[in-house]
Amino acid sequence: MSALPEFAVDVRGLEKTYAAQGRAPAKHALKGIDLQIPRGSMFALLGPNGAGKSTFINILAGLVVKSAGSARIWDIDVDSDPRAARAAIGVVPQELNIDPFFTPREILEINAGLYGVPKSERRTDELLEAVGLKDKARAYARTLSGGMRRRLMVAKAMVHNPPVLVLDEPTAGVDVELRQQLWSHVRELNRRGITILLTTHYLEEAEELCDTIAIINHGQVVACEPKTELMRRVDAKALRVSLSSPAGTVPASLVAWGAELAEPNQLVVRYQPSKTQMGALITAIQQSGLEIADITTEQSDLEDIFLQITRDSSKAA
Repeated sequence: MSALPEFAVDVRGLEKTYAAQGRAPAKHALKGIDLQIPRGSMFALLGPNGAGKSTFINILAGLVVKSAGSARIWDIDVDSDPRAARAAIGVVPQELNIDPFFTPREILEINAGLYGVPKSERRTDELLEAVGLKDKARAYARTLSGGMRRRLMVAKAMVHNPPVLVLDEPTAGVDVELRQQLWSHVRELNRRGITILLTTHYLEEAEELCDTIAIINHGQVVACEPKTELMRRVDAKALRVSLSSPAGTVPASLVAWGAELAEPNQLVVRYQPSKTQMGALITAIQQSGLEIADITTEQSDLEDIFLQITRDSSKAA
C-alpha cells in the first residue's frame, strides 16, 4: 500500500491569466502561488472579492486551465492524470445547484454514477444519515429548506469518498443555528481524516474551525501560517479595568501608560504585549490609588489581522 501524501494539496508557481475579451484587458488572476495544505488539516483560504480564491479552487476542480505552474491533489498531478485528480477532491460550491425534481437519494445516486462509483460501493444512505437527511431521502429537493439543501450539497460532494473536501462559502446567507450545525458536521468529517479547505467571508468561522490560515490578495498569497502564529501578528491588546468606585479623572501616574476612562468606573489601557508586561501595568494601577473590582483583556481578532495584511499588501501591489 502506498504511503499517504504529506500534503493533500500541493501547488507550486501557479499562474492564471484570463485573455482579454472585447474592451476588457487580460487579467492576471494568480501570480505564482505556492501553497501546501497538510493532509488532515482544516485549512482556510481567505481574501477579499476578486483576490483569486475562486480561480484557485476552479483549477483544483478541473474547471479552469492554469497558465503555468503545477498543482497536485493527493499527490496526483491535475494535468498528467486529471480524472484521478478530480476523483480525489469534492467541491461544495457557493451556489445551490440541485435539481428540484429529484429526491436527495436520486441526486446522490446520479452523482455517484457520474463519478463511476459501482453500485456495490455507493454510500447513499450513510451520507444522507451523516448530514441529517435520512428522513428526507424520498422527498423532492424543492421541498427542502435552505439549510437542508446546503447539507445535501455536502453529501453530494462526498459520494465518491474524496480525501479532500473544498467548502466555498458554505454558510453564506444561512442563519446562526444552521451555521453551527454545519460547523459540527465539518468537524466530524475532519475527525474522520478528510482534509478540509474552507473559503469564507465570515472570519470568525475560519478562526473557530481552522488550524492553518492563508490569505490571498491580488492573486498572491500574502500570509500562510498556523492560526496561533497568525493571531500574534497584531501586537495590540486592551486591558479593561472595572473600578470599585467612580474616578473623576485618570491619575497622573497612569497618563504615561495611555490610560483612558471609558466610563467613570471603567479604565481602559491599550498596550503592546511585546513591550509592556501586564503585571507591571496592573501594579501601576494599584499604586495609583484606584481600587480594582474586575479585570478583562481584549485582543485583536482575525478580522483585525486580515484587514491589516490585505491593506499592507494592497499598498505594496
